[in-house]
Amino acid sequence: MADPKVCVALDGTTVEEMIDEAARANLAGADMVEVRFDRLYLISPDPTIADEEEGEIVELPPEVDWDTKDMSSIDVDIAISSLKEGLPLPVIFTVRPVSEGGFFPGVESERLDILRKAIESEVSWIDLELSISESERDGLGKLAKENSCKIIASKHDINGVPDSDDIAKIVRDNQEKGDIVKFCGTAQNHSDALQIIEAAMQLKGEGLNHSLMAVNGGGDWPRLHAPMLDQSLVYATMKNEFKISDKGLINVRDLRDAWALLEY
Repeated sequence: MADPKVCVALDGTTVEEMIDEAARANLAGADMVEVRFDRLYLISPDPTIADEEEGEIVELPPEVDWDTKDMSSIDVDIAISSLKEGLPLPVIFTVRPVSEGGFFPGVESERLDILRKAIESEVSWIDLELSISESERDGLGKLAKENSCKIIASKHDINGVPDSDDIAKIVRDNQEKGDIVKFCGTAQNHSDALQIIEAAMQLKGEGLNHSLMAVNGGGDWPRLHAPMLDQSLVYATMKNEFKISDKGLINVRDLRDAWALLEY
């Protein structure tokens, strides 16, 4: 049975928030953290407070509705340096484009420049989407190798989940493009979520490095059963809100407790 690493995806929208959250993730049992650099461009709105039967509930609008800052508002070099100094765990550095569910407000050339700077800072891992043009990916891959930076070769489907054969094909066809191939889909129902499980079952025993998951209901199943599914890496969160599983997410402590209970 696989012994997957656990990565906590940081939800902060400032460098300071990410550093604080990473320290808590370290204590909670994370092996590494994901810096979503594109989140630094988000402007967090003021929360609304609603009176419910359970008491006062603090709510924020969906992140897709948040405003973003100008590109000039973030000094990339200083931000990367501060993160490198302040984070206690190995880092997966990500700058997710809007087309794959991210928030980066600039153009692709600006995004790639940030990825290059992160690699040159000798970050542990870099997330390079499979959608990046072949020539650009080759250059970034070469730079990553020169700086001993491992690669997450990722694909994010914000419109749905393909069938299990297609997901397995993504993993098989792109092993040479990264140290781990990541696929994350958007489940519309539990049948979609099962496609992730079935793809992982198809890949069992092939010795391939992958991380498969989905958002929305059922998306937490492949995370919970990652050791049985030979997953290499599992993404968790520090969020601990009510019905977090409806988002397909799982708290890092709950994940560790579940694995102990299931004797994984």
